[in-house]
Amino acid sequence: MRRRSFVQSLAASLAGVSLTPRFAFGAARLERIGLELYAVRDAMRRDPERTLAAIRAIGYTDVELLWSFNNFDRTPKQVRATLDSTGLKASSAHMAPETILTDWEKRLDDAKLLGHEYLFVPSLPAEETKTIDGWRKWADHFNRAGAVAREANVWLGFHNEPTHTKPIGGLVPYEVFVERTDPSVVRHQLDVGNMMLGGADPMKYLGKYRDRYWSFHIKDVAADRTKDIELGKGAANLKQLLAAIPDLGRKPVFVEQEAWADSMASARANYQYLAALEF
Repeated sequence: MRRRSFVQSLAASLAGVSLTPRFAFGAARLERIGLELYAVRDAMRRDPERTLAAIRAIGYTDVELLWSFNNFDRTPKQVRATLDSTGLKASSAHMAPETILTDWEKRLDDAKLLGHEYLFVPSLPAEETKTIDGWRKWADHFNRAGAVAREANVWLGFHNEPTHTKPIGGLVPYEVFVERTDPSVVRHQLDVGNMMLGGADPMKYLGKYRDRYWSFHIKDVAADRTKDIELGKGAANLKQLLAAIPDLGRKPVFVEQEAWADSMASARANYQYLAALEF
């Protein structure tokens, strides 16, 4: 067979086959694994510097900070110094929704100092989200604040909680919110476990909004969907989910187990599971 004919035949045989590079060349593993600091909030309250050093020693490369906890009573400069000393990166943080309404530009300066690419709001004020109109109002707040954030080269984003997929008047508020936010200024963080705890299917939402998700919380849940547990011990198909995320290497992945007997032991076990997982 001549070379041109061979190439044409090969192309024809691959037509219709959807492969990303990582599947084409075999199974992949995560190159960077982060830890949401809410997963070790007890240890962070006792000794944040020592805890961050221990997190890096486990093998985590990234952490997601908690502005909503005032970074455990440390200033942005103090946090930055600890990150630098441990070699950890903090590509994102969680913050209260009101942050985007007051002194937003100042907080964006803090984000740049800390090396954040993303600032995520994990939940909205309960009293203002009892109606679909309340969700729409907050989506509009996000669009305005997101435009300001982009001028500072930061992305504003939203993170799902279990209650967000509970219908209101026949509509799913989370879906209304995602669809009303402007993808050019607002991105989203998919919490796999929270979707399942709320009775929703994370694969369905990844399929529906695949281009909107740019960060992920990896969380496993018990078979009865009542609590989260250590990775690999529950009902979440993490291998399937990670394999389905497009351009995963550009999207931060954070472990977050909220319930535990020993938070650091669970953080270690979760890292070991995820670091070895092939998908």
